[in-house]
Amino acid sequence: HHPKPSAPKTYPLGMVLEACPDILDYATKGGIDNWRDLATTAATVRRAIGVSPDAWAQALEVMGEHDTSIVIAAILQRGDEIKSAGGYLRVLTAKARAGEFSLGPVLMALLRGKAAKAARKRKAAG
Repeated sequence: HHPKPSAPKTYPLGMVLEACPDILDYATKGGIDNWRDLATTAATVRRAIGVSPDAWAQALEVMGEHDTSIVIAAILQRGDEIKSAGGYLRVLTAKARAGEFSLGPVLMALLRGKAAKAARKRKAAG
């Protein structure tokens, strides 16, 4: 019976929003200033991208509100690449349950992808 680790590894909200800016389109007028706002916005996005209440509930149970919100933002950001947001969330939830899922690489990949896109734009403009 292992004690739960005291604090999950958290990522700065600014970094999450930089990696996943599309979620800002769903935020209420005040934007996203804190984790509470992100969680509220993720709940809206969840419905918009077609994640079932069941898949959402399981993700919250396994990953917690914090990480689930980030995952939803990441799924939204990757939009066209992910055919079934709900199915994808279930896969990640299963991995998280097995202790095989970490958000870091997901966010890093999005940030790298964004940097690459910006570089390509600069090249095209030059």
